[in-house]
Amino acid sequence: MDIKKIALGSQGLIVPKIGLGCMGMTGFEEGHMYGKSDEQEAIATIHRSLELGGNFLDTADLYGPLKNEQLIAKAIEGSRDKYLIATKFGWEIDDNNKVTWAINGKKEYVKKAVERSLKNLNTDYIDLYYLHRLDKNTPIEETVAAMSLLVEEGKVGYLGLSEVSSETIKRAHAVHPITAVQSEYSLFERTVEERGVLQTLIDLGIGFVAYSPLGRGFLSGNIRSINDLPEDDFRRAIPRFQEEHFHKNIELVKLIETMAEEKGITSSQLALAWIISRDILPIPGTKRRKYLEQNIASVDVELSQEDLAKLESIVPLGTDTGLPYDEFSMGLID
Repeated sequence: MDIKKIALGSQGLIVPKIGLGCMGMTGFEEGHMYGKSDEQEAIATIHRSLELGGNFLDTADLYGPLKNEQLIAKAIEGSRDKYLIATKFGWEIDDNNKVTWAINGKKEYVKKAVERSLKNLNTDYIDLYYLHRLDKNTPIEETVAAMSLLVEEGKVGYLGLSEVSSETIKRAHAVHPITAVQSEYSLFERTVEERGVLQTLIDLGIGFVAYSPLGRGFLSGNIRSINDLPEDDFRRAIPRFQEEHFHKNIELVKLIETMAEEKGITSSQLALAWIISRDILPIPGTKRRKYLEQNIASVDVELSQEDLAKLESIVPLGTDTGLPYDEFSMGLID
């Protein structure tokens, strides 16, 4: 089966209209990010994605740490050339594979991080390499110059940034063409639009990749109470899931669900189709084949101008659904 494709940016990278976020497939050293992980089902999900034409995998050295890249290496063994792999660096990981929780964009660290990711992914090249967060103590020009050497060496195909401002994007792009910027984006989270980042990307011919396109699971309709989240789920600590926002957000989800039912699709499919209709690449995370198949089917959902207007009226730009991170993590967004 072949899935519809899109050019991600203007540097030549062609990707399916939907990607697969792999973060939840492995646990995390401080507990599990989104509940327990199941390696066999995760690998089966990656294989099923490829069968359906979804060959774009998103990971990062931070996830695990390092375990997520190692899981992907297992899944793609013998078929590396069939997949497009995006990974990220920047959260500093020390020589004992522990996260220091500092951001490091220094040129020496860029080299160290890429070699480690290549080893963990068991590959000699990475299709798309992102700076995970801006190192506010290192000029973006230094980081991108070091990343551009990786392109010259053939270790990396294309460069990306994550959660950065228009100003940073312009400065980075002047050093070496940036192919993609990844930020959180969904019907519940449109800060990049409000801040003009999306317009900057359009102006410069840079692709936009939307992580957490289902509002961290809210838009799936599977969360009706905070108790639907496992005890060790990090979402319990973020403002969007706190009492004052939670009930208001559930009411919005119910309206979206009603609209999805009228169209004979799920609320997840509607939320993803809305993003895809904007030529933005969503990378919903899942570790189960069932949800993967539903997500990929959203590529074929057609939304009319009337549908789009209705969604805008349910969740207008500027709707306050609660911050997506705690105070520390919000401070790391450029």
